[in-house]
Parts: sequence; C-alpha cells; structure tokens
Amino acid sequence: MIELLVVRHGESQADVEDRHEGRADFELTPLGERQAGLAAAWIAKRYRPHEILASPLKRAARTAEAIAQECKLSVAYDEELMEWNNGLLAGLKREEARLRFPLPSTGRQPYDTCAETESEIQFRARAEAFLSKLLFAQKNKSDLHRICIVSHGGMINMLFHSLTNLPFQSEISLATGDTGIHLWRIDGSRKRIVFMNAQEHLRS
Repeated sequence: MIELLVVRHGESQADVEDRHEGRADFELTPLGERQAGLAAAWIAKRYRPHEILASPLKRAARTAEAIAQECKLSVAYDEELMEWNNGLLAGLKREEARLRFPLPSTGRQPYDTCAETESEIQFRARAEAFLSKLLFAQKNKSDLHRICIVSHGGMINMLFHSLTNLPFQSEISLATGDTGIHLWRIDGSRKRIVFMNAQEHLRS
C-alpha cells in the first residue's frame, strides 16, 4: 500500500505582488517560511513520510527542505513536478499580462500554446506520466510506504485528476491553500482520498 502526502508550497513573493508565477522562480515570503515550518512540524508528528519528492522551483524546494529537516530525510527533486509552464506570462503582473497577451475571443482551448505556454493537454500528460511511473515503481511493496510530494496548485490539481481518472475536460477543481496538505491512499486497484487541503497547522 502506498500513501501520497501531497503538499503545496507556502506563500511566495509572487502571491503578494499579484504576478503570474508558473515557472517564474520566486522565493517564499517570511510568512511562507513560517507556513512551511508549521506544516513540517505537523507532518513529522502525524504523517511522517518515508521519502520526499519535490519540484525544484524555489518556493516548493524550500517548503520540502523544511519538511525534510523536521523528518530527518533528504529531498529528491523532479522537474516533472514543476508548475504549469506559463511561457511568456511567467513573472508578469496580471494586469500587464492581460494587456500583452489577451485571451482569444473564443477562449483558451486545451491545445493552445499561446504566449509560448504548455498546453493544458501537455500539462495533464505530464502529471499522468509522473504518477504512472511512481505507482509502477511502488506496486510490489507490501508494507505501507508514504511519499511526500511537494508541488504547486496547478500540478496538484492535475495529479488529483489523474489519480481519480477524471475526464480531461472536467469542471471539478481541487482547492489547495498555502501549505495545504492532501492524503491519498492507493492499495492495489483501490484509491481513497483520506483528506484534502488540511491547513490546521496554520491555526497553531
């Protein structure tokens, strides 16, 4: 049986500046650092993982490092866990992005790569490939193995859609706040969502 403890990074500088983040590599804010520390302590006490995988982008990497330090583990970085590749939008203030790269009148389509972005189809495929490889590597382990995945809101949504076999065009969206924590359990063909977007550590 495998458990995936999926964690979003803490508040980043782009969040407070209202910028498109994606592949723009912003640091955590002081609040984000505190959130990461609180999440790390909560995880170490209640759901200590056996290994940690993380996006190498600074905001996720720093959050993962806080968890690793608390749990006395190392972090393995995987570029497949990076946020949506938002191309020329990365780092732009949202108002500037609206002016420079307006959406087509028909709306953004799943195959669009406008502004040199990753299409929604490519993004979903990346999540599917990551999850498929991860579960295949763990399939012969009989004992519980818990993996902490530290990533980004968009990627966590795609992983959730992949895990639950939601159709590509789905109106369901998974909310994940700063250092929001999810626990997903996979036992053979059975999949269970144990909890979603836990943030009780931020109330301490």
